[in-house]
Amino acid sequence: MRLIRPPDIPSADITPEQLYLRRREFLAGAGAAAWAALPLPLGLATRDARPAAGKGRAADDKPTPYEDVTGYNNFYEFGTAKDDPRRNAHTLRPRPWTVEVAGEVKRPARYALDDLLRPHRPVERTYRMRCVEGWSMVIPWLGIPFRDIIARLEPTSRAKYVELTTLHDPQQMPGQRSRVLDWPYVEGLRMDEATHPLTLIVTGLYGRALPNQNGAPLRLAVPWKYGFKGAKSLVRIRFTEQQPRNTWNLAAPDEYGFYANVNPEVDHPRWSQRTERRIGEFRRRPTLPFNGYADEVASLYAGMDLRRNF
Repeated sequence: MRLIRPPDIPSADITPEQLYLRRREFLAGAGAAAWAALPLPLGLATRDARPAAGKGRAADDKPTPYEDVTGYNNFYEFGTAKDDPRRNAHTLRPRPWTVEVAGEVKRPARYALDDLLRPHRPVERTYRMRCVEGWSMVIPWLGIPFRDIIARLEPTSRAKYVELTTLHDPQQMPGQRSRVLDWPYVEGLRMDEATHPLTLIVTGLYGRALPNQNGAPLRLAVPWKYGFKGAKSLVRIRFTEQQPRNTWNLAAPDEYGFYANVNPEVDHPRWSQRTERRIGEFRRRPTLPFNGYADEVASLYAGMDLRRNF
């Protein structure tokens, strides 16, 4: 199997997929020290390697092959077909990169990417990710718990939500030349969702730097929500008292809610959400409430009507 590799990553910095999949076996043997010394892109080093969380986790939650993770994407900034991002995202320039921090926060500024990330050590988290269209993947992310970044930025007591805005540059993102959505892409979370331990600001996958088509250099991963919540190529983090008006909710409010929690009991208007198809499989499997992370996150929504707040 030929791996699709971002062209700007030296081969010495890339962890082979098969070695990644066998890493726990390798760590148990005499090669542990050698594994720990393997370089990771952008100076990354993991400290919290673990499988997908959740007591509802299926026994066969093995990572989706790298070629599928990087070749089958929703990233309308590069086109609406699933293979458009892989074909078109070479135009994105993920370095240099800055992120504006604004709103109800004590440390507003425009941060260079390394300045925003440098104080934090990324962790490895393998999460199930579920698309609202009915397909899913299991992805080994590298990222920083969002709560660690938020704590350093010091939001004020008035901050109830976090609004996340992605890059708007039709020269780099040719899909933005169409009006399929109202650009730039905007998403948001409640503060308790953003600071939950499972919420990641992602910088890589499969032990290497995040490919352009997956949201380089910085994206969000919230594994109990549908994939459209995972804003990519982030350029702005704004803390606000008011609930952000997220892009897909504005485009089709009867189809895409603000919360977007995976809920097999709430169908999309055009299809059922009770089952899903894992990429690489033909059979369909039951969709789990909160994507299988209910033990970790259901308490965030105690007392809420999850049919109305979909």
